[in-house]
Amino acid sequence: MTNYSIVMSGLVSVAAGILVRISGKHAVEKILPPTITGSIALVIGLTLAGTALSDAAPAAASAGLVTGSGWVWIVSLATLLSTILFSRYLKGFLSQLPLLLGAAVGCGVAALLYAFGGKDMSLFRAIPQEALDASLWQVGNVFAVPAFTLPKASFAAIFAIMPIAIATIPESTAHIYQLDIYVNNVAKQKGKGKYHIDDLLHLNLIGDGICDMISGFVGGPAGTNYGENISTMAITKVFSSAVMLVAAIIAMVISFFTPLVKAIYAIPTAVIGGLEIYLFGAIAAQGIAIMIDKKADMFSSKNIAVIACIMIIALGGQYAFGGNIDFFGLQVPCIAGAAIAGILLNLLLSIGEKKTHDDQEEIEEMIP
Repeated sequence: MTNYSIVMSGLVSVAAGILVRISGKHAVEKILPPTITGSIALVIGLTLAGTALSDAAPAAASAGLVTGSGWVWIVSLATLLSTILFSRYLKGFLSQLPLLLGAAVGCGVAALLYAFGGKDMSLFRAIPQEALDASLWQVGNVFAVPAFTLPKASFAAIFAIMPIAIATIPESTAHIYQLDIYVNNVAKQKGKGKYHIDDLLHLNLIGDGICDMISGFVGGPAGTNYGENISTMAITKVFSSAVMLVAAIIAMVISFFTPLVKAIYAIPTAVIGGLEIYLFGAIAAQGIAIMIDKKADMFSSKNIAVIACIMIIALGGQYAFGGNIDFFGLQVPCIAGAAIAGILLNLLLSIGEKKTHDDQEEIEEMIP
């Protein structure tokens, strides 16, 4: 795979952000109403359900005895339940650390299994040596510069990936709506005004594109504003941009120090799976929250049709086709295909639709 296609796909996101800035918020909401963005957020979480449970009880765990006997569920369930209880009952500073504390509990339970059952009951992992050997420059077993690779041009990859990049725009819009809902809910509880984060969709798309271009240029994968991150913010109630910046810097610093990389990689998959059950489910719940917050008419035949098609295409594509739907020879990611289908169906069913009083007010506001 070439990273050049990722760089070029970033241009699609940047162009989309500029277009959104020019066309305005109301135009975007006509194409991407809450029935689409909410449904997309919902299926993002639900399509990850299989991943969460597979990680919670990994069949390919290094200790077959643990997986075969079911003891692995003790680790994943201890992680899940402790995280939920921490997020529900802890107060003050500790209330912002439920995921970290839950992971610590899960690792502690895994350590007890290892202590009483020996290496056959160990769920801790060792990072593959070839991953460490790929480093550009190492200083003993302490410091290692991650492998960077320059992009290679491939027109076939560019034409295959760039169109799919367009379909990530509904996902980004859904994520922004999710963030807007939760931030404003916290602001309301604290007696502060509304933040209108959904007005910054264009900056989000431009930022996504720039990040993809930088990541692809140094050999990294394409990125997005992951729903898992937004779920983490919703659970911890930490929405500070400064905290996100510091977290990003810490993550980059850790990648250079081998002992820290090994420690993070050693976290049992069952612990990660326990956290994923909560995080991925929270993404789906946020999709429902979007439609409730935006007062989507769930009795409208148009809305029912759009939501139904998005959910079945996305979920059916995930579980029947493994995530990619073969559409006339083009491998279309199920969520991307569902988003495109939802947008086109919504536009088709909107033909001849009478303008509501709210629509007329929006038009009048846009006229100088």
